[in-house]
Amino acid sequence: MIVAGFGFRSGAALSSLRAAFALAQQGQPPVTHLATAHDKLAALLPLAEVLDLPLMGVASVALATVSTPTRSIASLTARHVGSVAEASALAAAGAGARLLSPRHISPDRMATCAIAASVNLQEIPT
Repeated sequence: MIVAGFGFRSGAALSSLRAAFALAQQGQPPVTHLATAHDKLAALLPLAEVLDLPLMGVASVALATVSTPTRSIASLTARHVGSVAEASALAAAGAGARLLSPRHISPDRMATCAIAASVNLQEIPT
C-alpha cells in the first residue's frame, strides 16, 4: 500500500490539495490510498473522488504517536505531531511503514502532502 497523507488548514480548496499531492507524488510509485486526520475526512473527500482512491481516517491519538522528520510549529501546536501529512501517511500505511516523500507544501501554503509505503511491499514499483 502506498499512502498519500494530508494535512491542511480549514478552508483549503481542492486546488491546494491537488497541488500538494502533485508535488509529493513526483517520482514516487502510484498512490493506492489517501489519509488524513479523522476529523478532516469530509474536506478530503472531493480529492478522493476525483482520484478514485479510498480514503482513510487516522485518530488524533494515533497521529500524536508518530515520529516525523518534519517539525512544524503549527502542527505541533494544533495536533501534537511534527507533520500531520507525514504522520497520516505513516499511520495509515501501518506498523513499520516508511516515508517515501516527506511533506510538500502547496504553493498557497494551505495544504501539505507526504507519501509512505507499507512494510509488506516486497518491492516498491517505480
